[in-house]
Amino acid sequence: MTAKIIDGKRIGQEIREEVGLEVARLKDRGVVPGLAAVLVGDHPASRVYVRNKIKACQSLGVHSKLVALPQETTTAQLLQCISDLNRRDSIHGILVQLPLPGQIDEQPVLLAIDPAKDVDGLHPMNAGALALGREGLRPCTPSGVMEVLRREGIPLQGARAVVIGRSNLVGKPLGLLLLQQHATVTFCHSRTRDLEAVARSADILVAAVGRPAMVTADFVKPGAVVVDVGINRVEGPGLERLLAEDPSLRPRYERNRSKGIHSILVGDAQWSSVSRVASAATPVPGGVGPLTIALLMKNTVQAARVLSRK
Repeated sequence: MTAKIIDGKRIGQEIREEVGLEVARLKDRGVVPGLAAVLVGDHPASRVYVRNKIKACQSLGVHSKLVALPQETTTAQLLQCISDLNRRDSIHGILVQLPLPGQIDEQPVLLAIDPAKDVDGLHPMNAGALALGREGLRPCTPSGVMEVLRREGIPLQGARAVVIGRSNLVGKPLGLLLLQQHATVTFCHSRTRDLEAVARSADILVAAVGRPAMVTADFVKPGAVVVDVGINRVEGPGLERLLAEDPSLRPRYERNRSKGIHSILVGDAQWSSVSRVASAATPVPGGVGPLTIALLMKNTVQAARVLSRK
């Protein structure tokens, strides 16, 4: 068996096209969806992520505002910035790019965002709405996974889903979303006994732990669907170990090295072995990753729709 490769880029583009149509409908009503991205400091990866989000806004006709604050910004200063954005009628979505510098207390910052503008879906009010099955903004990556499963026609009702990972950002909300679709959900983590055996019980196996190539064929029931949420950039000694364990990655690494990049991007699942057992799987890169920004745009439009009715 060779797994079907689930094309996240294609699905992400479908969602963006749908969002673009909704943006046009809102503009016909005089509403221009607006997203504010707050970047504190000069973290290289964060800078790239925010730039990609701003570009997505521009491509869809969404008003975007980049708020770039210096590295030495205090918690109080960041809270004042968020308060200002909360009051702006032209801003319907607010995201604060994580991680924040060490001197900033993350929790009060996330709590300060108006839940109606919390397009990352991290505010406790939105998390509570999700837990209770009520309307609200959902975290983007878990929502992206659900879009993959829905658009690929993967049945969820009665299916056994195993989520390896229990983070507030991905694992927990994804498990709740699967539960709402009547899947039977098991959460696994670092202290789960006989993890491989539990994983092999899954019809749908989600890897969301942030450990490169941890999930191998031994974790996968033949014919299961594997969704790899991990995005791990591996370099140095860890890269040599990874290439030794999975030689199929070497051509990709050599292409990167020819461009002066001495690292490789891999997921939490070892594609070369998992793809021989699963019926379908998301690759890394090109699987769940492209959906996160697409769902951020969808959340921004949803927030604009709701706020414009008030």
